[in-house]
Amino acid sequence: MDWQPYIHSDPKVLVGKPIVKGTRLSVEFLLGLFATGWTEQQVLDNYPTLSRESLHAVFACASEGSSNERVTAH
Repeated sequence: MDWQPYIHSDPKVLVGKPIVKGTRLSVEFLLGLFATGWTEQQVLDNYPTLSRESLHAVFACASEGSSNERVTAH
């Protein structure tokens, strides 16, 4: 998925963290909701400015970003 139409970074908004365009919801925040057990429907119900496509873009952006990092398990 091409996530770039949905995700934006601006140094004046949330210190430049990637956010969903048209919101102040960061990719990091939304991923955190899923990490704590929220479902896609719960996120959409609680943040009606989001669309399914924008949530899928969050995952695509995170996937692309994480493919360039190495994680070491302890």
